[in-house]
Amino acid sequence: MTVVSMQTIAGKPAGPMRRALGRFFSNRAALVGLVIFVPMLLAVVTYPLWWPYGPNAIDLTALNKGPSAKHWFGSDGVGRDVLARLLQGGRTSLMVAVVSVAISTVIGFVVGAFAAFGGRFVDGISMRLVDLAMTLPPVIFLLVLASIAGTGIAPTILVIALLSWPVLSRMVRARLLELRERDFVVAARGMGAGVGHLLFRHGLPNSIDIIVVYATLQIANAVLLEAGLSFLGLGIAPPEASWGNMLNSARSAAVLEHFPWQWMFPGAALVLTVLAINFIGDGLRDAFDPRSDLN
Repeated sequence: MTVVSMQTIAGKPAGPMRRALGRFFSNRAALVGLVIFVPMLLAVVTYPLWWPYGPNAIDLTALNKGPSAKHWFGSDGVGRDVLARLLQGGRTSLMVAVVSVAISTVIGFVVGAFAAFGGRFVDGISMRLVDLAMTLPPVIFLLVLASIAGTGIAPTILVIALLSWPVLSRMVRARLLELRERDFVVAARGMGAGVGHLLFRHGLPNSIDIIVVYATLQIANAVLLEAGLSFLGLGIAPPEASWGNMLNSARSAAVLEHFPWQWMFPGAALVLTVLAINFIGDGLRDAFDPRSDLN
């Protein structure tokens, strides 16, 4: 499908959203990401309806058993089904990623928008806060926050959210600094519109492309952060399943050599999920770039 045919439907120019969708669905890598991610997401969400084993159910007759008709992905050292834990771990990892990214997106947008619309003093204070957050070594900052907040789903969400918002705030501020000089925003301010009106009536609609692309790509990063924290014992604590602590429990030399299904499947799920989300995020970034119409 050519650019002209995507932009004209029934003789009328297509709107910006329809053109963006056309660019997205013409991106092969983005479609590959969807083909990988959507079935995985459906399996993670619906597995209790079709898989007979729970993530913590113990089968004493299947200790460290390999893949079979009964346990498709084998079992671990205490007889728990690897597939059930893999799917529950995906549910946990994706929930942590989505919630933490939602929180960091709200923080990043509010800080960036207030910096752009709040005046020189507010802008200076906000940007110094962002500079401080961005100059802290991310790995050390992450480990310190995790050790203070403790283990569990809620602390992990909090840690990832607090680490992820500064980049978005700078992107939103840059977009809205240009927007605030537009005639319709100047007119709204002249008519007495407050900061809240400017943020949600003008700032949010004009930043939605940045937010969508950032959130999609950041979900992949948050999945990796959660897996890393859980692998180090600072994220999701057993017996709750996550891909990180599944890899952590399978890192001994005996498991690596003799029971590869205990680390191979969660590792493959982690890699495929992050790749798929990155492909989708790259496709969204290209789709929301109006310069793509010129190529």
